[in-house]
Amino acid sequence: MLVTVIGRGHSGTRAMSQTLSESGVYMGEPLNTSWDLLPPQDMYEACRVFGKYVRYTGNMKWDFSRVMAMDPDPAFVKLIESYLKSVLTSDRDKKGWKIPETTLVYPWIRKMFPKAYYIHWVRDPRDCILKKHMTDDLNDFGIEYDKTEDVRRNRAISWYYQRELVRSTPVAQREIHIRFEDMIFKQDETLKRLEQFLHIPMAKIPMRTDSVGRYKTDEEVHMFDFFKKDMEECGYDF
Repeated sequence: MLVTVIGRGHSGTRAMSQTLSESGVYMGEPLNTSWDLLPPQDMYEACRVFGKYVRYTGNMKWDFSRVMAMDPDPAFVKLIESYLKSVLTSDRDKKGWKIPETTLVYPWIRKMFPKAYYIHWVRDPRDCILKKHMTDDLNDFGIEYDKTEDVRRNRAISWYYQRELVRSTPVAQREIHIRFEDMIFKQDETLKRLEQFLHIPMAKIPMRTDSVGRYKTDEEVHMFDFFKKDMEECGYDF
């Protein structure tokens, strides 16, 4: 079994990676304190290779037709295989990885690993964009957009872009959608869903309830109109 987590940075994917690891899934090595597989440089470069084939058409719309139609660029494949070396060469029967940048290349990851188990992870974007993350500026990964001087807005656009990219990708053979908030307030129910999906017993890790709704004490802008469709789709009130 090969499993990975698809979710933006600061969406709480650390909890899912830790849960998988403590459930007996080998998540590669070494890992950082966020339970990301390191070193990340080859993944970052793979994102830039992918980005060359995405065309920005303006008004927060991107054309993903080339990446959806073509096979992954050989340079991309080489970089991903290098990044995942500890996972792919392991003889463990249950293995996987987590790093938020996987979301930036999800269509080609799906093509490379069509039989993998994909855990789609989402968090209320108002909480998700409060802190700085490597993926805040899409330009760093070769993705064009209407960049502004407003760092928080750029971060929000990155969140939206990643939702659009995942939404545009055909449904995987094996995928499940999990909300960070449900892992906190409905953990037993969520773990049961994961057990049915992965067919393995799931460990229960401590979760902090104060991780939810942090935006309520935030004094900067944390809500954008373009969040609304996705928030409604994911069951978040606004």
